[in-house]
Amino acid sequence: MADKPLEGLRVAILTATNFEQSEMTEPRKALHDAGAETVLISPQSGEVQGMKHDVQLDRFKVEATLADTKPDGFDGLLLPGGAMNADKLRAMPEAQHFVRHFQERHKPMAVICHAPWLLASAGVARGRKLTSYHSIKDDMRNAGAEWVDEEVVVDDNLVTSRQPSDIPAFNREMIALLARHRAHEHQRPLAKTVQEYVGADEVPGAQEMGTRGQRE
Repeated sequence: MADKPLEGLRVAILTATNFEQSEMTEPRKALHDAGAETVLISPQSGEVQGMKHDVQLDRFKVEATLADTKPDGFDGLLLPGGAMNADKLRAMPEAQHFVRHFQERHKPMAVICHAPWLLASAGVARGRKLTSYHSIKDDMRNAGAEWVDEEVVVDDNLVTSRQPSDIPAFNREMIALLARHRAHEHQRPLAKTVQEYVGADEVPGAQEMGTRGQRE
């Protein structure tokens, strides 16, 4: 398990076509190497186009469409960047709803480059410390975020980075955040099961423990 700290976790990768390829492929490889399963989700079926800035690179098979995918089955979310991809997703209510699910349930989100645009449009950027590609820093500040110019920023359940050169730091903190989430979730079912079978009032400290878990 030490070599595969994310064994058993499922991570959704949400992207429209014309995304920044390295910001999908390199974090995805890091997730797989750590033992996680990933699913490439897009508003469109078929394939999506990877880019290096404005140059087309490879095409990738869409494994699930956004309309047919429920976010409940995933432990984390990866949002690659690329201006065309992020600009399309941010305008889609379905994509906004997908992102809000992860925030409302305090699940890890790893978001890079232009992808924080979707956080802003989904209404989940306000009050968050984050970074992004420099050209959208005003958008993020106008959305109520505390924008900083750093290679990687971790704020509770959110990891953000600026650009492809930040990917090594982005991957490191993404894996660490997901591993912490896995450890936390691994502790929760036992207390829940005990409460189900004998009742919270009969478990010493059970109510206190549940309250503490909501604060964490």
